[in-house]
Amino acid sequence: MRTLVTGSMAYDTIMVFPDRFRNHLLADQLHILNVCFLTPEMRREYGGTAGNIAYNLKLLGDDPLLMATVGQDIAPYLERLKRLGIGAGALKHISGQFTAQAFITTDLDNNQIIVFHPGAMNHSHENRIGAELGATLAIVGPDGKEGMQQHSRQCAALGIPLLFDPGQGMPMFSGDELMEMVKLASYLAVNDYEGKMLEEKTGLKLEQLARDLKALVLTMGGQGSVIFADGKRHEIACVTADSIKDPTGCGDAYRAGLLYGIAHGWDWPSTGRLASVMGSIKIAQRGAQNHTPSRDEISVRYRKAFGSSPF
Repeated sequence: MRTLVTGSMAYDTIMVFPDRFRNHLLADQLHILNVCFLTPEMRREYGGTAGNIAYNLKLLGDDPLLMATVGQDIAPYLERLKRLGIGAGALKHISGQFTAQAFITTDLDNNQIIVFHPGAMNHSHENRIGAELGATLAIVGPDGKEGMQQHSRQCAALGIPLLFDPGQGMPMFSGDELMEMVKLASYLAVNDYEGKMLEEKTGLKLEQLARDLKALVLTMGGQGSVIFADGKRHEIACVTADSIKDPTGCGDAYRAGLLYGIAHGWDWPSTGRLASVMGSIKIAQRGAQNHTPSRDEISVRYRKAFGSSPF
């Protein structure tokens, strides 16, 4: 199977403020806020949901097809994709735009101030999913609103099984708009916060939504995850990580595990366990794409956590 990965491509600029924001903010003066936080530590990471998922699928030995809209500053990312052997033929360059980027400043209490510039991501609808891509499985992840809607419809029209992952894009949609994409999908993945938001927007419980899907996946961080499929509830344990350094991109690593299991015909417990293993590997490294286990090492970690490996 060829897995099509749609969503954002982004640069994450991460800065650390070696103090606490609250020491420099006057509660009664926030209406005239004018403050500068000096951040001597800074790093730039490769990210975006599509880029992260494709990266993890490549670690698992698959050959993902990456589709996104990117800007005039994409050259370093393209060089990285080439080194990794991830095809960039379905990336669309948007003239006069920057690639999506997040500027994240974290203080000593792990509070964050985030500024996000969507840039080329707003043009995601200019990419079209057609039969010529040869995709046999797809994920629609957080992206431009119109692009997410159109890509869901295009997958459905072509009969491509779709994993819908609204993620941080969920606030853009009304309940009716979310229901349309859920109905077009075969699979749905949300974290616990997104799950509650989805229930509130649609007026339906997750268990109700799951009845019309092949599977609904609910992740709960350190509490593990649950997969509702075939009228059953599969409890997936959280895999203990070597260390906990950075949760950025853990959800994307988990979704790559889901896609791999689906594409290779695994049962749901095995698929969920692989997803959990991938998340545990990622969280031990800073940045969304700095973990580098081989496929054999992933299999060993799976066996260590669950006693056997389906690889």
